[in-house]
Amino acid sequence: MAAVTGGQLVARMLKAEGVQTLFTLSGLHIAPIYAGCVEEGIRIVDTRHEQAAAHAADATARLTRGIGVAAVTAGPGVTDALTAIANADAANSPVLLIGGAAPVSNQSRGSLQEMEQVDLFTRITKWSDRVPSADLIPSYFAKAFRTMMTGRPGPVFLELAWDVLLQSVTDPKLPTDYRTRAQPAGDPEYVARAVAMIERAQRPVIIAGSSVWWDDASSQLEQLARRADLPVYLNGAGRGSLPFDHPNFFQHTRKEALSQADVVVVLGTPLDFRLSYGDAFRPDARLVQVDVDPEQLGRNRAVAAGIVGSTRLVLGQILEGLGKTTDRRAYLRELRGREQAKADQLRKAELDGGTPIHHSRLAYELSEVANAGDRQPIFVADGGNFVSMAAKTIKLKSPGSWLDPGPLGCLGVGAPFAVAARLLHRDRPVFVVQGDGSFGFNGFDFETAVRFKLPMVVVVGNDAAWGQIRLPQVAMYGEGASPATLLSPTRYDQVVQAFGGWGELVTEPQHIRPALERAIDAGTVACVNVMLDPEAPAKSGMVGYAV
Repeated sequence: MAAVTGGQLVARMLKAEGVQTLFTLSGLHIAPIYAGCVEEGIRIVDTRHEQAAAHAADATARLTRGIGVAAVTAGPGVTDALTAIANADAANSPVLLIGGAAPVSNQSRGSLQEMEQVDLFTRITKWSDRVPSADLIPSYFAKAFRTMMTGRPGPVFLELAWDVLLQSVTDPKLPTDYRTRAQPAGDPEYVARAVAMIERAQRPVIIAGSSVWWDDASSQLEQLARRADLPVYLNGAGRGSLPFDHPNFFQHTRKEALSQADVVVVLGTPLDFRLSYGDAFRPDARLVQVDVDPEQLGRNRAVAAGIVGSTRLVLGQILEGLGKTTDRRAYLRELRGREQAKADQLRKAELDGGTPIHHSRLAYELSEVANAGDRQPIFVADGGNFVSMAAKTIKLKSPGSWLDPGPLGCLGVGAPFAVAARLLHRDRPVFVVQGDGSFGFNGFDFETAVRFKLPMVVVVGNDAAWGQIRLPQVAMYGEGASPATLLSPTRYDQVVQAFGGWGELVTEPQHIRPALERAIDAGTVACVNVMLDPEAPAKSGMVGYAV
C-alpha cells in the first residue's frame, strides 16, 4: 500500500479543491507542504512578509469567487499574517491560513517559535483549530472548505505541527462532495413584500454591495434597475456591477438620494459606518434588505422586508413577481440633473492645472489612460485621501475591476492584491492606486512582482503625510498638537527601480499622462510617483474620517 506524508495530503486536498497558487514566506515548519505542492503542480508564490501572503490569498479569493490559501511558519510567521486575516474576515473573504507549529513531541518544552496560535484566530475566523494527526488532514480540510464557503464566506485558520506534516498515512482516502455550491432563495412571503414596496415607491434607491459580485448577480441587478427605473449606487466589491455609463448608475448623489428615498433596497452590504449605521436614510424610509447572513437583517435599522438568500436568486424572484411600477421617469431625470451638477463641480478639480498636483487631477489622468481603447483594467486601491478622492473619478467598466481593503480599512493591500490580480489575469492591466503612507506597509512586495515577472503600474499619490489623519487632526487640535502625521517626500519611484522595476517622478500635471503611458510600455513593475498638494482634500471639502 502507498504511504504519503501529511504535507502531501495537504497539497492533495488543495488540488482537489481547485487551488492553483499557495502564497507563503519561507519557513522550515511548513517545508513538507512545499514539497507536496511541487509534486501536485501547485504554484508557490513567496512574498516578503507573511501579511502580504495572506493579503494575496484574500485577493485571489475575491477575484475567483473561490478560496485563497496562504501558508506561514510558526510563531511570528503566524502573527504577521493575523492582520490580513482580520481584514479578510471583515470583508467576508474565504481565506485558508495554514500555520506551522512546533513538533507535538516538543510542545510545552520551549521549542523554537512555540506559542498558542489557535486561540488568536477564534474571534476573526469562522473556524480555528489544530489538526492533531496526519490521517485527519483530509477531513479537517474538507470541513475548512465547507465552513469558508457556507453562508456568508469567511476565513479559517488551521495549525499543522512539523511532525504531523511528516507523519505517514497508508492508502489515505480523500473525501469528495464535501460541500454544496447551491445558493438559497428567498422566502416567497418576504419577496412578495419587497415586490409590493418596489412597485409603489415614489423615490426608490438601490444600494448594492459585495454580494452582487460574490453571488454573480450583476445581470439581475441591471435587469431590475432598467425594468423598474431604479437608481443604483454601488460600494465594496459591488463597484463596477453596472458600467460607469449605464443610465441607472449614479455615483455622486448617494447622500442626497438615500436621505430622500421612501424605499431603499439594500443588497449585501451591512448598515455600518459607510451607511451611517442606517441613519443615512430618512427616518420614515422603508428598507428591503437582502443578505445571506440573517444576522445582518435589521442590524442598526428596522427592516420592512428582510430576505435571507443569494442576491442573484432573490433578485430573480423579485423580477419574476414584479408588475407595473410607478412612473419614475421624472424622478430619474431630476436625480440625473443633480448627478451632472456634482460631476461638473468635480470636473474643475479633475482639470486643475496647479502645482503641487490636485488628487483629482491625478485620478482623472489615471482613469483616462487606464481605460483607453479596449483595455479592461483592474484597480487596486490602497490608501486614504488619494484613494477616497480617486474613487469618485475612476471609471469602472465591469464587475471585478476594483479591489480595496474592505470595511476594516487595512492599509498595505496594494502590492499583494496586485500580485494576485496579475497572476489571475495576465491579459488585463493592473493599476495600484496607492498613498505614500500605505506604500510603506508592503511596498517590498513590488520586488515579489518583479521576481515573478508580473507587470503592473503603481501610482503613488505622494503628499508626504498621513493626509486622511493629518487634516482632521490639525482642524481639531491645531498644527502644534498633530504629531505623527508627517512623512518625508520619498522617491518611491527609485525604490521600485532598486527592485529591478521602472520608475518616474512627476511634479507637473501635464506630465502625468505621458508618464503613465511610459509606465505601461515599460512591461515591468512601474512606479509613477506623483507629488500631490497636501491641502487639496480640504480645498475640495474632503476632510473627514469615519469612526
